[in-house]
Amino acid sequence: MSDLPRKAVTRTAKLAALPLGIAGRATWGFGKRIVGESAELVGRELQQRTAEQLFKVLGELKGGAMKFGQALSVFESALPEEVAGPYRAALTKLQEAAPPMPTRTVHAVLEERLGKGWHELFLEFEDKPAAAASIGQVHRGVWHDGREVAVKVQYPGAGEALLSDLNQLSRFSRLLGPLIPGMDIKPLIAELKDRVSEELDYGLEAQAQQAHAEEFTDDPDVVVPQVVHQSDQVLVTEWMDGIPLSEIISDGTQEQRNRAGQLLARFLFSGPARTGLLHADPHPGNFRLLPGAPEGEDEWRLGVLDFGTVDRLPGGLPATIGESLRMTLDGEAEAVYELLCAEGFVKETIELDPDAVMDYLLPIIEPAQVEEFTFTRGWMRSQAARVADPRSPAYQLGKQLNLPPSYLLIHRVTLSTIGVLCQLGAKVRLREELEEWLPGFVPEDPVDDEEAVAEA
Repeated sequence: MSDLPRKAVTRTAKLAALPLGIAGRATWGFGKRIVGESAELVGRELQQRTAEQLFKVLGELKGGAMKFGQALSVFESALPEEVAGPYRAALTKLQEAAPPMPTRTVHAVLEERLGKGWHELFLEFEDKPAAAASIGQVHRGVWHDGREVAVKVQYPGAGEALLSDLNQLSRFSRLLGPLIPGMDIKPLIAELKDRVSEELDYGLEAQAQQAHAEEFTDDPDVVVPQVVHQSDQVLVTEWMDGIPLSEIISDGTQEQRNRAGQLLARFLFSGPARTGLLHADPHPGNFRLLPGAPEGEDEWRLGVLDFGTVDRLPGGLPATIGESLRMTLDGEAEAVYELLCAEGFVKETIELDPDAVMDYLLPIIEPAQVEEFTFTRGWMRSQAARVADPRSPAYQLGKQLNLPPSYLLIHRVTLSTIGVLCQLGAKVRLREELEEWLPGFVPEDPVDDEEAVAEA
């Protein structure tokens, strides 16, 4: 496969084969149970084969299919460990690689968008792509002023492919759901569809990236490449080396894991506070660990890429999140319940026991209860099992809660980031970041309020 298949009939046929394959393997599994193999063993093998086929097809198609796969990839830590191994391998391949566009297609896009003399803009340009993503691929080059750059070129027809894939996948959401226990696939696909137009607009991406690059200039912890040039379907930014986070997950030292996890948490909460924007695509392929912070060579920094999907939060993260989290930690069940009702997390037609809501929330916010928390796949699996088991009180209560649209992306980004922290197995001082950056988490000082009133 050397080009993005754009004909709807081709893409639909590939995606349509997924549920057929799942059904076929289910029949195969039933046959094996008849001849005496254990249901647990057959079920495990069935899930492994299904995951392998799913991510093979998603990786080939790119577009919305690959975007969906990348969104799923951060949740592999919720899977039982015996299934997670093969699943993890398929997901890592999806995050870091996909079949490239032909060189002639890349040159045609560059000529159309940068002009016939596009070669003159570069001192060097590598035809072989350095990386591939869901809607484009990245080439390494040297800009005419001598800066090393990353040239992101959008696949022709990416928009149509993106929407077609997501529409098709939404029809299969029930069949795909069991791959990630406790996760409702359909809202995830719907939210990805809502972001399609933004993802395709490199102008919006350039604005979001440059806002972060300027804010984090000379930051000791976070590095964001500057935007060099932007036009339709082409985005040129400064090149950034570093160790991909996927490599830290697979082979990193514990020191690297802890540092990456701390900085990832810091970026999640400090980004909206400092830029009014939330980086909304936190899969490992979008992060690098860079050596040599100002404090010394042993201090690692976090490099952040791909600002195609952001949530615009002019006032930073909603103070309601910090307030409800603080009151939950303080055991204020009634106050938490009233706040959740006021914000629409509990619909007017529903009445819940505040103490039951507290019992539902406390295990989830365990990382904020202590000075330092070690995120593990085991902890993630226990949370997934708790909310996915129909016999569990948490499952019954969770079904009655509502997620207001304005919180949907924030929720997904937070959950995805926690998934990556669990993949890292990182020891993180999360409470420290919440106190520094999350509005409402630290109660306002009455003295400060009086001074503010006096100044006004």
